[in-house]
Amino acid sequence: MELLNDMALFVEVVKAKGFRHAAVAMGMPNSTLSRRISTLEQAIGLRLLHRTTRKIELTEAGQIYFERCKRIVDEARLAHEQLGEMLAQPSGVLRASLPVDFAVTYLTPLIVEFARLYPGITFDFDLTPRRVDLVSEPYDVAIRMGESEDSQLIARTLALLTPHLYAAPGYLEQSGEPGEPADLEQHECLSILKAGSWTLHDGKRTETISVGGRFALNSVGMIRRLATHNMGIVLMPDEIVADEVAEGKLRRIMPSWHGRPTPVHAITETRLLPAKTQRFIDFLRERLAR
Repeated sequence: MELLNDMALFVEVVKAKGFRHAAVAMGMPNSTLSRRISTLEQAIGLRLLHRTTRKIELTEAGQIYFERCKRIVDEARLAHEQLGEMLAQPSGVLRASLPVDFAVTYLTPLIVEFARLYPGITFDFDLTPRRVDLVSEPYDVAIRMGESEDSQLIARTLALLTPHLYAAPGYLEQSGEPGEPADLEQHECLSILKAGSWTLHDGKRTETISVGGRFALNSVGMIRRLATHNMGIVLMPDEIVADEVAEGKLRRIMPSWHGRPTPVHAITETRLLPAKTQRFIDFLRERLAR
């Protein structure tokens, strides 16, 4: 049991990228944590970490040991949870990376509902645009939109969001309302970076249209804001622009046409999930399916 505990401490130190943050997270003195890792290295007979005043780095042996230890610790934690009360009432800190605009606009009420269902869970959310590293960073799950790019991670599909065309009433008054996909080539179209083209479907036909505009940016939130200020047409899922539509700032156009459905995934580093993470994923899948 002592060896397993020290393995768990080693995994937390690597995830936190240092003793100080790991010690704070686990509520133990930094000196105690450092001593336990040193004892583990002595027991193994190999150095696992290069220590400097600012950071730690894994040795070659440490990298191999970390990859094995993390899976062992995950399995041990899961086994313990399944036999305890946590399965009935999950608790602990749920660390999740969420897509900014989708989380703020659509996931917030669902998260409120989930928090009320499970009062024992506290939340640590990252809403920055970056894609967190689920292997080396201490996140339980990442909610991501679009195709999963890393075959080493576990992707669970939560929903498919279908994008539609929207524009502000003021823009349509100024520039006219397109009736067919080809008309979009004469309009300002706002998209992530320089998409170059949109592929649209109406159930029978598929049209790929060259689109462009004066703005190239990588913020969905700013694209929405620009659209509400009469700067162009957007192609976005209904869920992302729900608030603007409800307030009359954006209006759906060419209603028979839509873009390619965008999958929403829950990404984890392992299939062995603690109860808090599994419940969160199951909850989102059920609600988003509605």
